[in-house]
Amino acid sequence: MITRRLASSLAFLVLSLAFAPASGLRAADGLAAAPTLKPPTTPESVPGPDGFIRRWLILEPIPTTGLTDSAVQAAVRKEYFPNQLTVIPKDGDKVTVGGAELLWHAVDTTEYNLNLFHFARALGKPTSNVLLWGVTVVNCPEEVKDARLAIGSNAASVWWVNGAEVIGIYGDRQTVIDDGVSKRLTLRKGANLVRCAVVNGGGAMDFCARVLDSHDQPLKGLSVRLTDAVGN
Repeated sequence: MITRRLASSLAFLVLSLAFAPASGLRAADGLAAAPTLKPPTTPESVPGPDGFIRRWLILEPIPTTGLTDSAVQAAVRKEYFPNQLTVIPKDGDKVTVGGAELLWHAVDTTEYNLNLFHFARALGKPTSNVLLWGVTVVNCPEEVKDARLAIGSNAASVWWVNGAEVIGIYGDRQTVIDDGVSKRLTLRKGANLVRCAVVNGGGAMDFCARVLDSHDQPLKGLSVRLTDAVGN
């Protein structure tokens, strides 16, 4: 016979299991609430026929304000953590910004774009007046000349390739494919580091990026590998 105390304990256990966070990119993350994001399950990924890069390391949001050219440039040039424009993080690495501990998360997106609003909300992080850093490593089988980095973002964003700033788009905007396109650049044979900083005022927040060839078509033969590349 089940006592009242035991019945209450069993009921509490059932409720606890029912409302426990689903496993996401890591059990403690709660990122299962971001339906288009998933943990990388292979060492390497390749862009689809459309060329969009779908594997990134994303840092949890940093508070900031302003979407004008000057406000965004000031935000991305402010030093929040050491080596922020050169570091190649690993999944689970931590940095401290303003006394808060922030984590880097390796994510694959099932769409052409990476939904940063879902990313932040799933982690219980703010989605308004924030800056998020993203890093990926694009591998080329051979040197590629006259390539372009083509991007779109909601809202403003600034982008670097191999340490050089190559494109920035500003203001309160929606993500549009190839909204910003860099000047011609040369990709190295092997690993090429792509870094972005996305600044959002409020509402939806996402970005997309792909590499175009000399004919402004998606560059073929690329791969993305977040570990064991560029010294990792």
